Amino acid sequence: MYKKGQHVKQEFGTQVMKVVGFEPELIEEVITEWEDEAGTIIKGKFMESQLMPAEDEVEKK
Repeated sequence: MYKKGQHVKQEFGTQVMKVVGFEPELIEEVITEWEDEAGTIIKGKFMESQLMPAEDEVEKK
């Protein structure tokens, strides 16, 4: 289980996202957000199994 504020990414993706909430009653239960190249904040919902920790990528920046 992920925690709010934790950085994650999709298994085959490169976009690092921050966990901002959860919807435990739905299949897509992890709510994330990230900033695109234009500075727009984007939110997305993912199943927990689609994500993996991305703390290493955050440390590299």
